[in-house]
Amino acid sequence: VSYQHVEPWGWVDSNGLVVFDGNDAYLIDTPWSPGDTRQLVDWIEARGAVLQGSLSTHSHDDRAAGIGYLNATGIPTHASELTNQFLARDGKPTAMVGFPGPEFDWLPGKITAFHPGGGHTQDNLVVWIHEHHLLVGGCLVRARTANGLGYTGEATIKTWAESARRVKSKYPEAQMVIPGHGPIGDIQLWEHTASLVESARRKGAQGTK
Repeated sequence: VSYQHVEPWGWVDSNGLVVFDGNDAYLIDTPWSPGDTRQLVDWIEARGAVLQGSLSTHSHDDRAAGIGYLNATGIPTHASELTNQFLARDGKPTAMVGFPGPEFDWLPGKITAFHPGGGHTQDNLVVWIHEHHLLVGGCLVRARTANGLGYTGEATIKTWAESARRVKSKYPEAQMVIPGHGPIGDIQLWEHTASLVESARRKGAQGTK
């Protein structure tokens, strides 16, 4: 979990995940800043592990701000081609590996990324950790404590609920769901998210924290 002061919400937490496979480590979503990313890499190395790469689930800083630092240190970075397009558009460092298509087997049989459609952003991915029945939902999914959609400046409100339910249908065996912000939950977070989206659509898509 890393933190950044974001107006108008104040200090905002952001969830990422480090997956250990023996002495290898895989990072899903970098922290909010290059400095925080460096500290996380140091923590991983202090555990005797080697960071084999990162995967960012969309182009916003709470998912991708550490890409430039990781690139500079030679650690492979991954993102969808669409995410790389958005990063390049905004003048930010792009991932070394940009993958096409709706699915990417980053670590075959262990870590798979899936693009279910637009929601929080057009490029938002989810990541399935096979062995643990764990789903990194990123900012596509809202925590149970959220009563609104947060930042919707680049959201595709029209398709968000459908995308959320598509994830729920694809991974019905998920036992744990990690939202982009807030407490970890279970598969019911997808229905909670869809309900928030439908409520926002009725109110004119005015997202609140």
